[in-house]
Amino acid sequence: MSANTHTSAPSAPAVTLTIAGSEATGGAGAQADLKTFQELGVYGITALTCIVSFDPNDSWNHRFVPVDPQVISDQLEAITTAYDLDTVKIGMLGTPATIDVVAKALQAQDWKNLVLDPVLICKGQEPGAALDTDKALKAQILPLATFVTPNHFESMSLSGMDSIETVEDLKEAARRIHEASGAVVLAKGGVRLEGEDAVDVFYDGETMEVLRAPKVGEVAVSGAGCTLAAAITAELGKGATPLEAARTAKAFVTEGIRNRVSSNAPFDALWQGNAGQGPAL
Repeated sequence: MSANTHTSAPSAPAVTLTIAGSEATGGAGAQADLKTFQELGVYGITALTCIVSFDPNDSWNHRFVPVDPQVISDQLEAITTAYDLDTVKIGMLGTPATIDVVAKALQAQDWKNLVLDPVLICKGQEPGAALDTDKALKAQILPLATFVTPNHFESMSLSGMDSIETVEDLKEAARRIHEASGAVVLAKGGVRLEGEDAVDVFYDGETMEVLRAPKVGEVAVSGAGCTLAAAITAELGKGATPLEAARTAKAFVTEGIRNRVSSNAPFDALWQGNAGQGPAL
């Protein structure tokens, strides 16, 4: 057999894990993460932390059910035994008990890339489950992160700033979050800052880069934050630098917002597939 008749075996895809909640309408959470992983060419797996079902009879508020901590532990045991993983995305955890079991699992091995989408739920300083959960996330998960992707509210909470109204404010928040955590930061301004562009700020301790794209409407789209963090995770898993991953993720999410899917819910969902073509009608 001549040498040129041999075909090389295809390289296996990078394996990326998301530890996140299920969102029943399919627009966010683990569903969005897995769609993003697949679209960007990595093999996605998930450990579910909770189940969120919006309630159409109560102004589409969240109905939240946590997965039993032992079940989360069992999922992570199976996953980490089956695969040699070095890249993980952390999405919604939701309770201190969940955070505790996830933190212990993460600390059991070294991670090259640990991307945290810091889902903070406490809007004030009132005592209670929301504040306890946010404190646990900041204390147990944030220090493990190599890359963190806070939204506008989360950037204020993590930086200690009272308001973020300008790009310069967002830059300052990114600096503070990096100094506090040591992680690479992509602070998301999105549609919440005034101007024609959706603006995010990347900062890794040396490089500060403002990522801009023209706004596609003025209303946030379901799954944009999840998808951005998942896209960063996928690109890091494939070997991209953090800045390359952020740039690719920004472009991917912008296209997904442009190709949004509408439903009977009062919000549109980002569409990860068919980039540039939009959903089939």
